[in-house]
Amino acid sequence: MLDINRRHFLKVVASAGAAVTVSTALGGCTSLMRADNVDTVNFTHGVASGDPTTNAILLWTRAEPKNNTKPVITVGWEVARDPSFSDIIRSGTATTSARRDYTVKVDVQQLPAGMPLYYRFVGHDQYSPVGEGLTLPKQGVEAIRLGVFSCANYPAGFFNPYHHASQDDTIDFVVHLGDYIYEYGAGGYGYDDAERIGRTFPDNNNKEIISLEDYRRRYALYRTDGGLQALHAAKPFIVVWDDHEITNDTYKDGAQNHQPKTEGDFYQRRAAAIQAYYEWMPIRPPQGDASLQIYRSFELGDLANLIMLDTRIIGRDKQLAYADFTDASTGDFDSQGFQAAMQSERTILGKKQLQWLVDQLSQSEARWQILGQQLLMARMNFPAAIIGAKDRSSIADKLLNAARLKQARVNGQKISEQQQRYIDTVSPYNLDAWDGYAMEREVLFQQVKQMGKKIVVLAGDTHNAWHNHLTTRTGELVGVEFGTSSVSSPGMETYLGLDDATARKLATALPTVINDLQYSNLHERGYMVTHISKDAIDNEWRFVDTIKSKDYQLSGTHRAQFRG
Repeated sequence: MLDINRRHFLKVVASAGAAVTVSTALGGCTSLMRADNVDTVNFTHGVASGDPTTNAILLWTRAEPKNNTKPVITVGWEVARDPSFSDIIRSGTATTSARRDYTVKVDVQQLPAGMPLYYRFVGHDQYSPVGEGLTLPKQGVEAIRLGVFSCANYPAGFFNPYHHASQDDTIDFVVHLGDYIYEYGAGGYGYDDAERIGRTFPDNNNKEIISLEDYRRRYALYRTDGGLQALHAAKPFIVVWDDHEITNDTYKDGAQNHQPKTEGDFYQRRAAAIQAYYEWMPIRPPQGDASLQIYRSFELGDLANLIMLDTRIIGRDKQLAYADFTDASTGDFDSQGFQAAMQSERTILGKKQLQWLVDQLSQSEARWQILGQQLLMARMNFPAAIIGAKDRSSIADKLLNAARLKQARVNGQKISEQQQRYIDTVSPYNLDAWDGYAMEREVLFQQVKQMGKKIVVLAGDTHNAWHNHLTTRTGELVGVEFGTSSVSSPGMETYLGLDDATARKLATALPTVINDLQYSNLHERGYMVTHISKDAIDNEWRFVDTIKSKDYQLSGTHRAQFRG
């Protein structure tokens, strides 16, 4: 059955046709403006670059024809050493059509390592905006700075974190950890302020997106945001998807937010979503446009190996849910069944990807091993009695009380046996994260331990900021985790109904409740800048004061360092 579904996926995606023009040093070096072999177009969604290597970079734009009925249109492209394009080093033409939503990709190869460059696309009577690119360095790299992002929800607010990062000339590359778009329709998640701030969906894209055309229109809408366009033009992106690029809580055979009876075949929907993703994102699919495989690695000179993982689509078993072990009539929880499920060999990566990851870590000679992936990897355990609370509004007070009890015990104060059981009987608060796949996490951590290496994990998904230690079951440190806040998606403060003051108080208390947690921010939107040097990795969380207006400022930062 799985083989049939895979063939169906390949058939649907392959119908998009070849999507990338490959160019080498044999390309021309002259301006193409008003050339007879390029068509009259509008560059409607800016430009982007991505998937840099030491000798290549992928360029992207969208070129809508002006009054053009030709089935295939042609545009030019130019790469130069300077923003005025007086020193053009590559140029050529590329084609596109409605079959690929008029998106254009050019894979410019045979470039020098560590080279800053400028690029633009050329129509018969206009240029696209100018973008800035950078190839990966080779040896002798002293430092690299990554801007790290996740979870942008269009109706929830303006993408001010993108805009802020676009003004930072010290960021070399952007790492996007997924939820680049959301699939919900008007009135859904994050839509509360959409009308007031002018971020509603258009009439032709205001339902939950399911078809290829739906996904394409959603990407097109997101790419009208000025902050996102500015960041794409300013920095090369290294991207991976999470679940909302398809639908909420996706796994390899389905998703929480997909109902086959009313929304059709899941595999067809997934194929449409991935086709649109490959069309609209500046990515070079590692196994081609007809493959589910997105995991890949980037060598940042001899300084770091950036390993991008897929914890959603290619191998994930269906996530557990506490409700599945709770008797609906009595409310009794099947603790034995839950523990058996948690200790089973369930996978979040799939065996093939896990082996690939272990091989990557083993073979790398880089100073740092950095995992770019979607979900929190650290142990995030709450007192089990709190997780079972039906009233979300009471959770914050219960967590604050748990923190007081734990701190009292640390301070040598006497607490009752019942209170001790309360704070010591813990369970993961989020089974959708690595906590729901604890056995595979332990396998990975033991492999890292045996190699004598330590990993640095970059995580998204939660919409809040986190700094965690990564430890084995016996408490041995194997690395650290830096989790970024969201670009605009609501965080725990909305889920728990917290005001800013309570959210700050709870964020301060949580490291007492959660053993491996070092820092959290539960109420502000933003991004991270991860500064990688030979001596240390310095991570800075940056937060903006609002996403409800384009008029914003930086509201605060937090820094942490890891020296390996």
